Amino acid sequence: MAEPLDRYDADLTTPQMVILELDAEDKFDASAQLAQRMYEAGRISDLEGFLGHVNAREHQLATGLPGGIGLPHARSEFVSRTSIAVGITKYGRALDFGAADGPATVILLIATPASSFSDHLEVLATLARSLSKESFRESLRRAYDPEVISELINSSLVFFDH
Repeated sequence: MAEPLDRYDADLTTPQMVILELDAEDKFDASAQLAQRMYEAGRISDLEGFLGHVNAREHQLATGLPGGIGLPHARSEFVSRTSIAVGITKYGRALDFGAADGPATVILLIATPASSFSDHLEVLATLARSLSKESFRESLRRAYDPEVISELINSSLVFFDH
C-alpha cells in the first residue's frame, strides 16, 4: 500500500537520490540513472516496469520546463512512496526534454504511486512554481552538494501555499 504524502514530513528526496555531474546520453538515459537511485533507495520495486511508465509519459508530451529543467514523471504501481531523484548535468552537458527555450541541465524525476493522483499533481504543481523562479534554479545548479540539493527540494515542497 502506498504511503500518503505528508507535506510536513517531506523527505521526497535524499542525498542518495541526487546525482551530481550527471553524464547521460539522452533524456531516457538520464531517467534510467535517476530511477536506479530510487530503486536502490527502496522507493520503487520494479526498475524496468517503472521506467516503462516514465518513458511512455515522455512519449506523450515533452516534460521540459523553461530555464533548463527536465521534469520526467510517472505514476506507477511500482512506486512505494512519492519520491524525487535529482540530476545536475556535467558541466557543458545538457539534455533535450522538449522545452521551447532549449535543453535541460537540472533533471528532476518524480515518482508517485499509481493510486496517488492528487499527490502527483500537487508535487508537480508545487515544484513547477519553485522552478519558475530563477533564484531557485540557480541554487540547485550551484549547490554542488547532495545534502543541500535534497534540502532545497524538500523544503520547496513543505512550505508551499494553497
